[in-house]
Amino acid sequence: MSFYSYKNANANLCPGNIAETEGFRCCERICVQVKRVYDACLEQTQTDRIVTVTNITPSNPVPVAPLTLVSCRSTSVTGEVHDLMIDRLPDRPQFARVRCCIRIPIEVVFTDGTNREYVGQAYIIVKKDVVLCVPDNSLVPFDLQTIVNAICVTGYHVRNWEFNISVCISIILKIVADVDILLPSYGFCPIPPCESFAESVCDEFFNLPLYPQQTCSFPCN
Repeated sequence: MSFYSYKNANANLCPGNIAETEGFRCCERICVQVKRVYDACLEQTQTDRIVTVTNITPSNPVPVAPLTLVSCRSTSVTGEVHDLMIDRLPDRPQFARVRCCIRIPIEVVFTDGTNREYVGQAYIIVKKDVVLCVPDNSLVPFDLQTIVNAICVTGYHVRNWEFNISVCISIILKIVADVDILLPSYGFCPIPPCESFAESVCDEFFNLPLYPQQTCSFPCN
């Protein structure tokens, strides 16, 4: 059955025009497909980790010891979720224990004994064990998504291609699902014309006052 079928008796919950009232410019209801966030949480922490650097560039010449860490930070805002386990809490309806491992890709910049700079790739693994509001199972599945950010504070070379880093990590966990939601609408967005870029070299000159401005006050007589 379509939204617009005559068999659909509940017209108030279907896309369509709505009466405009004074001071309220919404003119229709529209159905939009969005990613709804059912629950989310943020955790920020500082931790020490040993990471192994791979895919080092340039590959030639080979870095010469001693190696010195310059910087490192995450290369993506999306973390990789592994070993996800969701266990419902019997005493808390709609809530669940969510456990997973999140792999955060990072870029490591370091110099060798000749002061030549190199860049390599590594991963930070973070284990999470949290409680989130999780919807019941449905035809449209929900998913766990992550937003991550990591940046090094300090660090040093350990051995081979391993570095010990002190890193600040921010992780947002989200329970999301692709859903269709009915929303009030103001109609389509008007698109203004583009403004062409131009060097306005005369603007400062044109904005000068026509006559010299008096900065001192003199008596009239």
